Amino acid sequence: MKPSGQYCAFSDAAIVEAVRTPWVDLGGELAQVSPIDLGIKVGREVLARAGLDAQAVDSVLAGSMAQSSFDAYMLPRHIGLYSGVPQQVPALAVQRICATGFELLHQAARQLSEGMELALCVGAESMSRNPIAAYTHRGGFRLGAAVGFKDFLWEALYDPAPGLDMIATAENLAKRYDLSREAVDAFALNSHQRALSAQASGWFEDEIVTLRTEQFELSGYQPRGISLSRRCEAVSRDSHPRSTDSVALARLVPIHEQGVQTAGNSCAVVDGAAAALVARTSSLQRPALAHLLASAVVGVAPQVMGIGPVPAIQLLLQRSGLALGDIGRFEINEAQGAQVLAVARALELDTQILNCRGGSIALGHPLAATGLRLVLTLARQLREHNVRYGIAAACVGGGQGMAVLIENPHFSTN
Repeated sequence: MKPSGQYCAFSDAAIVEAVRTPWVDLGGELAQVSPIDLGIKVGREVLARAGLDAQAVDSVLAGSMAQSSFDAYMLPRHIGLYSGVPQQVPALAVQRICATGFELLHQAARQLSEGMELALCVGAESMSRNPIAAYTHRGGFRLGAAVGFKDFLWEALYDPAPGLDMIATAENLAKRYDLSREAVDAFALNSHQRALSAQASGWFEDEIVTLRTEQFELSGYQPRGISLSRRCEAVSRDSHPRSTDSVALARLVPIHEQGVQTAGNSCAVVDGAAAALVARTSSLQRPALAHLLASAVVGVAPQVMGIGPVPAIQLLLQRSGLALGDIGRFEINEAQGAQVLAVARALELDTQILNCRGGSIALGHPLAATGLRLVLTLARQLREHNVRYGIAAACVGGGQGMAVLIENPHFSTN
């Protein structure tokens, strides 16, 4: 029998630098901004922070889940070009739904093993610009039949294979692991409290680039840019973390009758982008943000898709030769509170080292960008606490889990 899942080890790959925009609530200040322009902004910023010339980039990898602009097909190419990458450098679209950010790093590391030197990875998502769409009207309408338009953002949460939406898959896990509404709400409250504490201390400031109205020029081509509303000079903070309490969370009505999942203990819907530079560790002239050691991806039953991080993390540990106790920090995407709690119980994780700066319930989940944010936040924690190894993971709609293993280049035993 073939081994379950795919594992890939990287012997000479490092994340040089990474950055993200603020995560901003659905319909907020970034609602009219194309994900391409958010991607260009973080692409330019990550190169500037790394002190690297865009001319040194020889691969552009970018991902975005929704068709949120009419030029969406060109997203990877335009991000590369307007970030200053040479015209002859190709661009590739990457997609693994909620694990797209991890897949970007995986693909970059694979390309390094094939001779590339420096890859620009960008995940950009505008949940606000998900379209109201119809897929069956190319031939026109019959009399009285101009119907069929649906909300892409809402419909994308439904998996027709098991006939369940994403919340229902979390409810299945809540039943399997005997998770109460109180336990799920408590986890959500902790996510908000940790995120608020990190935000109040200024911890996120080092990973966030402030957004302002600006124009991106490219000689010989049309300018692009970010245009904020006149009442907004700048966006510099995540907008969703908020002060709440168990009483307020308990008042929220479950999405499914008798269920444990509510709007308060599910991931926030936000817009945002993130970028990372991946290079050969052996060729770096400066300290890396993190060593990229390995990735693992595994399929699971669609009706319990949220459990995906469990077999992915187990495969990652098994093949890398590490034990669970060797991992000092975990960042696991909080798609739903019951989902990540089920993962923690299945792995017997110490929640004191899980999502220590809050997770997607508090911060939000801009699909293609989330994986890069998780790795960035994880790498910064490893350095801050002198921890050697960390794992970032996420479940994936349709029934998959993906995990990435990173190492702190600054780790010291002294």
